[in-house]
Amino acid sequence: MEADEWQMVEKKGNQFMVNGQPFYVNGFNTYWLMVFAADQSTRGKVTEVFQQASSVGLTVCRTWAFNDGQWRALQKSPSVYDEEIFQALDFVVSEAKKYKIRLILPLVNNWDAYGGKPQYVKWGKAAGLNLTSDDEFFSNPTLKSYYKAHVKMVLNRINTITNVTYKEDPTIFAWELMNEPRCPSDPSGDILQEWIEEMAVYVKSVDPKHLVEIGLEGFYGPSTPNRVQFNPNTYAQQVGTDFIRNHLVLGVDFASVHIYADSWISQEISDAHLPFIISWMEAHIEDAQKYLNMPVLFSEFGVSTKDPGYNSTFRDTLFKTVYRTLLNSTKKGGSGGGSLLWQLFPDGTDYMDDGYALVLSRSPSTSNIISLHSTRVAIFNSLCTWNCHWGCKKQHPLEAFLSTDDA
Repeated sequence: MEADEWQMVEKKGNQFMVNGQPFYVNGFNTYWLMVFAADQSTRGKVTEVFQQASSVGLTVCRTWAFNDGQWRALQKSPSVYDEEIFQALDFVVSEAKKYKIRLILPLVNNWDAYGGKPQYVKWGKAAGLNLTSDDEFFSNPTLKSYYKAHVKMVLNRINTITNVTYKEDPTIFAWELMNEPRCPSDPSGDILQEWIEEMAVYVKSVDPKHLVEIGLEGFYGPSTPNRVQFNPNTYAQQVGTDFIRNHLVLGVDFASVHIYADSWISQEISDAHLPFIISWMEAHIEDAQKYLNMPVLFSEFGVSTKDPGYNSTFRDTLFKTVYRTLLNSTKKGGSGGGSLLWQLFPDGTDYMDDGYALVLSRSPSTSNIISLHSTRVAIFNSLCTWNCHWGCKKQHPLEAFLSTDDA
């Protein structure tokens, strides 16, 4: 692919498109790339991740574009940046392009890892604000101005390696407002809804070219009492998020959903996990189709090796289940836009493992499942008249390969 053919990802109805062709996604998360790129002794691991991902056909990576007030912080204090760390992010973006991998870049964390909303609240308190809850991140005008300043700084960044401004760079697939936003202090969802409305439009005002998504886990909320049955537990509808209402916001281009049966249903691996995953995915694909008219990206899914009862066969089955459910949507021209596994690691980074790390060289069977799915996705992406094809009754020679009985 020549540089001039490297075009922005767009959204057309319920599909991602690149250069007029559908763009179904098989991708991954490796959240720590910027921090590893900041140190010459670990920078090579960034290249390794992209090399290995590319070798199994993965085309999109989700990685943090924030590190607030922590060790190796990008943003040391509001609007004060470490240029060395910013250049590390420049390296991540330029390296991704070399391997034809696009990036989804979240701009802040809901959690305290890498700073997140708790760090913004600490900054606010240090500036003399009377704040009593981390959820005031979503409503306090000063904290909102800190967040907007960060958005503006990152989107307007000129890459020191490629000379391309981030907001002009097709290597970036999308901006994510926040990783896993929750506002449990307001179960009605109104506070988070207002924040999403304000920030989606703000991001678009700075950068109208890139896609924007929220970063939600996908829990159904008060606006859709008929859908809360699909939630993994009753607590999920009390965290201030509301999947359909949140995604109807102006400026939001596609939906995000996470899949963690082992966090939400039971840590112990059980027969209940897989049926939950299928119904959770199918409900969101249907809603994205019927109510949102947008693609849905299952932007985190995985299983922890630390779970009681874990074995690699179960992980393989889980991956196959996610991929099969997506392909069933793709074959019908549905809203399942793709998935990003959590999380891909190169060799020698075990000390960063949260239990979910997948090292391809140590997991040949999982690696093969990913690779097969990439091949199938690539075929769909190359057939621009695919939707028309599925409407006709003739058997296509590729259909046998694309049928997912073995997956």
